[in-house]
Amino acid sequence: MRNIKLAVFIVISLLLSTSAFSQRFEVGINAGGSGYLGDLNQYNPVKISGLNAGAFVKLNFDPHWGVGLHYNYGKIKANDADSKYEQLRERNLNFSTSLNEASLLVDFNLLDMYANNGRQKFSPYIFLGGGIVIFEPKTQYQGEEYKMRLYNTEGQAENYKKYAITIPYGVGIRYKLREQWTVFSQIGYRTAFTDYLDDVSGVYPNANAWDNTGTGGIGKPLSDRSGEQTGIYIGEPGMQRGDFRKRDTYMFVGIGITYTFVSSKCFTF
Repeated sequence: MRNIKLAVFIVISLLLSTSAFSQRFEVGINAGGSGYLGDLNQYNPVKISGLNAGAFVKLNFDPHWGVGLHYNYGKIKANDADSKYEQLRERNLNFSTSLNEASLLVDFNLLDMYANNGRQKFSPYIFLGGGIVIFEPKTQYQGEEYKMRLYNTEGQAENYKKYAITIPYGVGIRYKLREQWTVFSQIGYRTAFTDYLDDVSGVYPNANAWDNTGTGGIGKPLSDRSGEQTGIYIGEPGMQRGDFRKRDTYMFVGIGITYTFVSSKCFTF
């Protein structure tokens, strides 16, 4: 009897899941700007330094809760030469990197705008999730582009990984154009479990840190670029090269549009 009840429960659950899927399966695209907060931009959390674009698929379980699989591509960059702080201009570091992010996000609509015949056309929402980002910080040096991860610029015993776990979180607002079409605008931050999105984290290494790395001697000039203009290098071994935060953060902001596959049935809650 218990086995029969369990089987019935599983079948009913699958049918309900299938019904919900057919009613509120959603696809969307988005585009906008990218930003970064880290060792080369320590104080401005809304500074845009590149563009981003993405796409997602989502399942809305009820008028408030949904879960989606997202992909976003963006670019970020920063340059000490553009800083208003003299100390950072003297450091003279710069980087750029592409970001390839895949994430699973749960979002919550504060208002019910999906129920059939609903009069509510818009809703603020919040989202939170987890994901992974692939990055590769690069710089230009004497007319050549270098992937800095490969040159142990802080004397690391081994190269840091080119991917990291991320925690996305943010807020937005949706507006329903029609029953199936919705536009939205949002801003979302990502705490990355790495301090090397910009290739800067710790301190300047000892001069012999690259003796056995096989990097052809390029690691040292990529590590300390302070004297390129003046000839006076400030990167003493053990001196702080980055800030004291252990994780970098990046941000996507923009607008998007979604299409929802709606069946003849509505949510019944």
